[in-house]
Amino acid sequence: MRVFAIADLHLSSVTPKPMTVFGPGWSGHPEAIWAQWREVVAPGDLVLLPGDLSWAMRLPDALADLRLLSGLPGTKVLLRGNHDYWWPTAGKLRAALPPDQLAVVNDAVRVGNVVVCGSRGWVTPGHEPLGAEDARLLAREGERLALSVEAARRLRRPGDHLILMLHYPPASPPYPVNPLTQVIAGARPDMVLYGHLHGVPPERAMSHVGGVPAYLVAADGLRFRPKLVLDTGSAGDRAE
Repeated sequence: MRVFAIADLHLSSVTPKPMTVFGPGWSGHPEAIWAQWREVVAPGDLVLLPGDLSWAMRLPDALADLRLLSGLPGTKVLLRGNHDYWWPTAGKLRAALPPDQLAVVNDAVRVGNVVVCGSRGWVTPGHEPLGAEDARLLAREGERLALSVEAARRLRRPGDHLILMLHYPPASPPYPVNPLTQVIAGARPDMVLYGHLHGVPPERAMSHVGGVPAYLVAADGLRFRPKLVLDTGSAGDRAE
C-alpha cells in the first residue's frame, strides 16, 4: 500500500471561491488536483488530508466537496484545518462521511499497516512568545494530540507505521519546544505531515521535529500533486 498526502484543498463547489485571489499559483485549482490525483493514486492506496478541505460553513455544503473526493481513487483520512468551519462533532461527521473516508478526531485510525493520528494544532511560539489566549489554545491542541497518540498506541501492532498529521506547522523559527513538539518527541512517529503554509516551497519548510522527518504538504507547494510519503509494500485493508 502506498501512502500519499496533500493538504489545503480549499474546495468550494457550493459557493465558489476562486483561489486565484491568493495568487496566480492557484490557477487551474482544483482541476489540477483531480487530474494529478488520478495520475498517481491507485484504488488500494491511502491519501492523508491534513486540513482546510472545504470553504463551506455548513456540513451539507461541505459534503458536496467530500463527494467530489469520493470520485477519486484511494481511502482518504481527513483532519480538521483552521478554515474547516463546517466540521461537526465526531459522531455527526462519521455518520455523514462517504464510505471511503475516515476522520481523525482526538483519536486514531488504522488502514492496513499504517496508523494515523493527529490534531489541528495552533500557532506556536517562535522569536516572540505567544499571548495568553494563543498559549491556552495551543495547550489544548497539545492535549488533543496526546489523546490521539494514545489512541494510536492502542491500535498499533508490531510492524505498523505511525504517521502523525497536523494542520498547522509543529513549530516556528527558531523552533523552541512547545506542547506539540513535546507530544511528538514522546510518540516518535515515522513522520509528521502538516499544511497551512502557502507560498512556501516544501524544501524551505521545517523538515524535522527532533529528528522525526516532517513534510509540508500544502497543495500549492506540491503544485497540486499528492506527495508519496510511504510505500509499505503490503496490501491495504479496511480501517479500525
